[in-house]
Amino acid sequence: MKEERADAARNRAKVLAAAAEVFAAKDPRAVTMDDIAKAAGVGRGTLYRRYPDVASIAVALLDEHETALQRELMSGPPPLGPGGPPADRLAAFYAAMADLLEAHGDLALATEIGGRRFEIGAHGFWRAHVLSLLREARIPAPEALADALLAPLAPEVFKHQRAQGLSLAKIKGALSRLATVVEERPG
Repeated sequence: MKEERADAARNRAKVLAAAAEVFAAKDPRAVTMDDIAKAAGVGRGTLYRRYPDVASIAVALLDEHETALQRELMSGPPPLGPGGPPADRLAAFYAAMADLLEAHGDLALATEIGGRRFEIGAHGFWRAHVLSLLREARIPAPEALADALLAPLAPEVFKHQRAQGLSLAKIKGALSRLATVVEERPG
């Protein structure tokens, strides 16, 4: 892999820092490349050389947080990591995702501009994780249920619930109850 030039690395860091501030300051769905370029003090061409659109910048910012959660799902301690019952693992996943959305919901919302939710790599990982839990629990038609179980984690749904006054604890409690759908079925 080609090593990044020092000036390119500085510009990338400057762009990402400015973008994080812009996403936090206004509705992420209304952020433009011009907004980010102005905040970073760089030209639009600098942005477009690395990022084709606003959602790509949001994905870059959110990536480290999602990658950390993915590591926990694959090799962390139960119930989030392997070894726990599927329902407990799904409840732990829901709680971890609610925490991620609480901390970085503006970025998660920005990654979905233009219906890109199903195109980003993290969604595929989350879906594969839920599918594996459903299969382990011997749930019939797991493909259809996986999407339904991921729907409450849509950033727009989470933001709406928080705006309606639901506490993070209440949202986690409701998601934990939903996770009981995955209780193992006999043979």
